[in-house]
Amino acid sequence: MLTKKQFELLIFINRRLSDSGISPSFEEMKEALGLKSKSGIHRLISGLEERGFIRRLPHRARALEVIRLPEETSTNGRGAERNRFAPTVIKGDFKAALPGALSNGSNDPVQLPLYGRIAAGTPIEALRDQSNLIGVPASLLGRGEHYALEVAGDSMIDAGILDGDTVLIQRCETAENGAIVVALVDSNEVTLKRLRRRGDSIALEPANKTYETRIFGPDRVKVQGKLVGLMRRY
Repeated sequence: MLTKKQFELLIFINRRLSDSGISPSFEEMKEALGLKSKSGIHRLISGLEERGFIRRLPHRARALEVIRLPEETSTNGRGAERNRFAPTVIKGDFKAALPGALSNGSNDPVQLPLYGRIAAGTPIEALRDQSNLIGVPASLLGRGEHYALEVAGDSMIDAGILDGDTVLIQRCETAENGAIVVALVDSNEVTLKRLRRRGDSIALEPANKTYETRIFGPDRVKVQGKLVGLMRRY
């Protein structure tokens, strides 16, 4: 049986994984639960891990996976949390998914346009080659239009996004504060960063302490999509 704080943290982690595909940071967990220090989060995560609700993914900074949710989430009005759960990283060889039309079967891969490499370190102009497609499990996608980008760089490594990963992006023009987005800066450079609103300004925040957060006026940044999934070849 979980304590109240353990339950709240588990639901928060699961919701964030479902929404963005990325584990929340310890700072975000601390703020969400109203705790004064990160040491409390470490204890809560250890407790959830010992009870078999989550596990830490090896060789990935700040990467957590929700294994199961408490049974009460299906009876106390929070059943949607269980229905929204999905793995956050698909690993394997995706070359078998041949280009073609969208699949009719629910278990077949969906073909998404793979636009090219997006720098997770230094912004570059995104490539838009509609002829290059990639097969993606339908379970990773939600409603609306999606596309894929290959990550170049290491500025999002602490969010579990590595150089060479393929990120799945839901096309949108707005995103909630703290979401990882594809941002168009000054109409000519594109980057993958966490979006933070600071008053009238917009901050594009890396997930690597060796990189600096960049702050822009609201008219200089346009959201072109938000992260919903990630695929990795091993």
